[in-house]
Amino acid sequence: MGDEHDKLLPVANVGRIMKRVLPPTAKISKEAKETIQECASEFISFVTGEASDKCQKENRKTVNGDDICWALGSLGFDDYSQAIGRYLHKHREFERERASAKVALLSNHQQIDHIDDDETS
Repeated sequence: MGDEHDKLLPVANVGRIMKRVLPPTAKISKEAKETIQECASEFISFVTGEASDKCQKENRKTVNGDDICWALGSLGFDDYSQAIGRYLHKHREFERERASAKVALLSNHQQIDHIDDDETS
């Protein structure tokens, strides 16, 4: 039974997500949290398995976000596939901008260090 629970999302996290969409005074039973925990975990395994099969057929070892989007569409979850595809695009854009800002900041610091070195020489 311990091995089975290792494959489930943490029930506390599931409960927090569930509470976000309910009125503040609403309560959620332990049974309801555990049911959603099992369903969500099974859904994730189902989609990830489909994406993994695709990767194996393509002789790749790493499942990426595009594979998950493809799997969702392949399994008939087109709305989710499109929504996650948009999110993935925005996330990648944000990460590129963040990396560019970091490079610019490091470059700026190196220029300042170089100026300080010149002034102390």
